[in-house]
Amino acid sequence: MSGAGELSPLIGADEIARRIDLLAEQVNTDYADKDLLLICVLKGAFIFCADLVRRIRLDPEIDFVRIKSYGNNDASSGKVEMLKDVECRVQGRDILVVEDIVDSGLSMAFLLRELAGRDPNSLRLAALIDKRERRQTAVHVDYPCFILDAGFIVGYGLDYAERHRNTAGIFSLKSG
Repeated sequence: MSGAGELSPLIGADEIARRIDLLAEQVNTDYADKDLLLICVLKGAFIFCADLVRRIRLDPEIDFVRIKSYGNNDASSGKVEMLKDVECRVQGRDILVVEDIVDSGLSMAFLLRELAGRDPNSLRLAALIDKRERRQTAVHVDYPCFILDAGFIVGYGLDYAERHRNTAGIFSLKSG
């Protein structure tokens, strides 16, 4: 996908908010009386994570990681790099990773392996979008907001070449 493309509305802001409300209620139930550490995957998940954490009635600790596998392309390079690691203690904690989209699964498989090796009490994954079109490795999304089969999407934190993150909804990006 090169250059600018046409944005076609896919999921509106109201529907996103409704789904995050439901996800937060499930997190509140599942993590009651637990030592919850939310780990937000930068850059794409920052909007989703902020909206989710404001709806969680618990008092989780929040940390951030940054991994990279896309660059400025619309497909994973297959090579995953850790650009920023967590700073909080993981061992013995209940970890909820918050991601924007699980697509090929390569980045999340890498991150979940890294975190699992640090001996957390539990390790689960929340994703705004669980997209299965290009899944190359098995990754279970414990808390998906939306499940999509195909398409290249942007908005609500999701980007193409660092653009389109700031839209309130999620859009399909068609090459133009």
